[in-house]
Amino acid sequence: MKKFRLSVLMFALSGIFVLSSCTKENILEEGEPDNLAIESRSNTIVDIALSNPDFSILVDAVVRAGLVDALSGPGPFTVFAPTNTAFQAFLSANGFNNVNEVPVPLLTTILTTHVLSGEFFAANISTGYFNTLATSPAPYNRPTDIFIQKTSGVTINGSINVVVADVDASNGVVHVVDKVIAPSDVLTLALSNPNFSILVQALTRPDLSTDFVSVLSGNGPFTILAPTNAAFQALLNSNPAWNTLNDIPAATLEAVLKYHVAAGVNYTADYLYRRPRVNTLLSGSSYTTTLAFGGGGLSIRVLAASNQANVIAADVQGQNGVIHAIDTVILP
Repeated sequence: MKKFRLSVLMFALSGIFVLSSCTKENILEEGEPDNLAIESRSNTIVDIALSNPDFSILVDAVVRAGLVDALSGPGPFTVFAPTNTAFQAFLSANGFNNVNEVPVPLLTTILTTHVLSGEFFAANISTGYFNTLATSPAPYNRPTDIFIQKTSGVTINGSINVVVADVDASNGVVHVVDKVIAPSDVLTLALSNPNFSILVQALTRPDLSTDFVSVLSGNGPFTILAPTNAAFQALLNSNPAWNTLNDIPAATLEAVLKYHVAAGVNYTADYLYRRPRVNTLLSGSSYTTTLAFGGGGLSIRVLAASNQANVIAADVQGQNGVIHAIDTVILP
């Protein structure tokens, strides 16, 4: 687990996971790859999937992506396992009749987005961003994140629910989910985090001339400095005429939002340390970054034209860019 831990209620999702008596031979089709060994692997994650016919599409996907040996390894892993219903809905929504129509690189990214390194039982999961085994495209090749929220249940990326938790395996744990987790982009990672809810309201305000949702759903890469709710509230409090976000003139808000986004590069914290000048979406505008020392040690400070902010959570990585949470809205 990393970054942005929030105080949440502990959760224990009850349920009995009944393994089917079907054998591996019942599920495997003749001629499938030899790397799907039939002998017992001491109840590994792969064995659990093979033993339950409701995971047959997941099994087909794992075989096609060549991930059987990896998920049979020592681990430990945490796997969010979509049911057949969940997988079929995902395939249909994306124009695929079956997993054999999904390009292998894409299928591999989808599947590895469901896997965490380490063993996280429901009681041990806290709200925050977690590194998955999926990686962002070259040349960055960084582990990408999912956002897990812990309230009365466990929710992933804002809309995927754990419906059966804590299926124990010899090399980790399986949680059954009701939807396939699509590879995370920066927009999804921001939308799913309630600590960015005011930023989301700003990005989706209908009177802006820039469609930030479409822009940030694109290929990127993007670097987003994401002000927290507290940062936005401080901005509103600084102007007596601004009671809510809607009181900020559209042109002003749009300029501010563009100032928080850089396009064309994936500016990780390491990059900001070494290359401190950042060009933004706001035409002709840039900010600089510098190292700062404080009670928490070394950090990044963003120096804008009118004010400055501190990076308080760095390197939330998506498939199309990276997010750094900041404690102040920076002004052009």
